[in-house]
Amino acid sequence: MDELKDKTVKGVIWGAIDRFSAQGIQLVFSILIARLLVPEDYGVIAMLGIFLGVSQSFIDSGFGTALVRKIDRTETDFSTVFYFNTIVAVLFYLALFFAAPAIADFYNMPLLVPVTRIVALTLPIGALSGIHNAKLSIAIDFKSRAKISVVSAVLTGSVGLWMAYSGYGVWALVVQTVFASVIRTVMLWIIVKWAPSFVFSWQSFKELFTFGSKLLASGLLDTVYNNIYPLVIGKVFSPSTLGVYSKAKSLADFPSSNITGVLQSVTFPVLSTIQNEEERLTDAYKRFLKISAFVIFPLMLGLSSVADPFIRLVLTAKWEGTIYLLQIICFALMWYPIHAINLNILQVKGRSDYFLKLEIIKKVQGVIILCITVPMGIVAMCYGQVVSSLISLIWNTYYTKRLIGYGYWVQMKGLMPIFLHSLVMWALVLLVVHFMPTLWLKLIVGVLSGMIYYIAGAFLMKFPEVDEILKILKLKR
Repeated sequence: MDELKDKTVKGVIWGAIDRFSAQGIQLVFSILIARLLVPEDYGVIAMLGIFLGVSQSFIDSGFGTALVRKIDRTETDFSTVFYFNTIVAVLFYLALFFAAPAIADFYNMPLLVPVTRIVALTLPIGALSGIHNAKLSIAIDFKSRAKISVVSAVLTGSVGLWMAYSGYGVWALVVQTVFASVIRTVMLWIIVKWAPSFVFSWQSFKELFTFGSKLLASGLLDTVYNNIYPLVIGKVFSPSTLGVYSKAKSLADFPSSNITGVLQSVTFPVLSTIQNEEERLTDAYKRFLKISAFVIFPLMLGLSSVADPFIRLVLTAKWEGTIYLLQIICFALMWYPIHAINLNILQVKGRSDYFLKLEIIKKVQGVIILCITVPMGIVAMCYGQVVSSLISLIWNTYYTKRLIGYGYWVQMKGLMPIFLHSLVMWALVLLVVHFMPTLWLKLIVGVLSGMIYYIAGAFLMKFPEVDEILKILKLKR
């Protein structure tokens, strides 16, 4: 028990360092680059999201997750998946290479022909290190992953910034994307020190694909759905509007996706080790859920409340169209960790069939909401994401109740004090920001007042999550 807890804490700590140090560095560089480029440049890259995302889903095909979950994995399993990933990646690169003119015609943007052919190189390059990445997850070795991410972020950010400063425009983003894939792959090979054997087993392939195929279908649905918004915005509106939306989404993603990524990457291998111990599994799951909400809710609502001064100061006035969209999207993405941890339980219990059913239901729901909101404009589309996220909570908790008896109403009852405390903080910060005379004071005083209220209030109201976090910090020392 102590060994598992120690591994979990170390995994969370190094996973957080991996995500936030690397993503923090990337965020700084992206802000500097965004000050030099224009929204249209980001819109061009965002147009390719659905094509690259679908390709990547087929390349992985759920094998990475299947390898992490499988307890008696062998070298034959690793080699089989490696060759499959690499071959499929090459095929999809060729497909995108020849489809580039059609993609450019779809968006009526000739520039997309060379951009697509170069950015798509990330597919075969990244496939070469898929197994190495899985091995780090299996070993819960997020320290090595953190080192790789930080070095990659510094090098690629420097290249992108130099090219943006030198006037290369969208090509700064293109080269930065490909260079990041190269650096990460090289470093993974150096650190993990694994090479495939000359073996491919159809038996191994079928066994892993039985589990992974449902995750592939789920992943495809998720990828297509997540990229439908950029696809529709790029087609119906303009590259500038897509660039503004993409920037708002990426800023909101920073706290939401990174914290979720840390929790998912750590909780899945940890919970997998106790998948047959119902009591321990349920207890660990509840703790992960509440701690994640305690951290992510105030971060997302805090970002929403200071979005105006933050965007105007950091990205300059040319990105002011991002402000309102960011404020709305934060309310949708604040629930993302709760969704993800609920879905993690399904994978831990090996119920990828449940996972797929949920994804189908949620994506149909999301497309219906999208179709309703598109004629109303980009703001209505963002509000639609909030509605979709809240409804999805009901779906995602349905099978959690069946598997471990921890359903929607019980979860909401446990999370509601955290949500209300965060909501009061959000209102307080908005009030403070409104009365501050300058942008700098709005940002600084707004952030400080929100932090003081939330932390002090949590102590005074004796939130149990405070003790959980303090225990983690003590265990680290």
